[in-house]
Amino acid sequence: MIQNKRIAIVLPAYNAEHTLERTYKEIPFDIVDDVILVDDKSTDDTIEVAKKLGIEHIINHQKNKGYGGNQKSCYDTALSLGADIIIMVHPDYQYTPKLVHSIAYIIAQEIYPVVFGSRILGTGALKGGMPYYKYVANRFLTAIQNLLIGQHLSEYHTGYRAFSADVLKQVPYHLCSDDFIFDNQITSQIFMKGYEIGEITCPTKYFEEASSINFKRSSIYGLGVLKVSLIHFLHKRKIIKAKLYA
Repeated sequence: MIQNKRIAIVLPAYNAEHTLERTYKEIPFDIVDDVILVDDKSTDDTIEVAKKLGIEHIINHQKNKGYGGNQKSCYDTALSLGADIIIMVHPDYQYTPKLVHSIAYIIAQEIYPVVFGSRILGTGALKGGMPYYKYVANRFLTAIQNLLIGQHLSEYHTGYRAFSADVLKQVPYHLCSDDFIFDNQITSQIFMKGYEIGEITCPTKYFEEASSINFKRSSIYGLGVLKVSLIHFLHKRKIIKAKLYA
């Protein structure tokens, strides 16, 4: 705990048997109260590795629900356990849990209710091996999103995210997609509710076992991002009424 706030780490897992242990061993258990792993019907031994590590809260999806569906189970479980701060760490070891201390304290001290670990602040993205086309796409999409949403984030596409429980209780994240666009939809919901998002620079690692989506799915994701941002823009100006913000 920090300042009597219960801290939960959520691990949305899919075929993470080779990287889960490395990720888990970097979690700072001096402040973390609960670790929750949600396995999205992996085809490898992710569940067995999680059990060997002694992860107490393991949710096993009987069918693949997608990245967004996985996060919904993560947040539902964390809130049911009474967590005050929920931090998502990908178990593919692309982001280091060593930043959990810094991220948790920002929320615990009520500086920001939401914190993103940014790969773009500094030079960590390209140094960590982010493909150049993904870096360029990230910068382009983020610029358009900031313009339409009216914010100044360095990136909208990081998977390293932390929330106060109050935020997750207020935003209707179950209305978001079960696919990869979930991250951008919940970000839009957070801003629409009037919350601020803080950022902290973080290194990232791209390697064979780290999860990634191919060029085709990346393109579909990019179009989805632009659609979410446009809907945000139109809804905020009362031109349309979007169900995402119900």
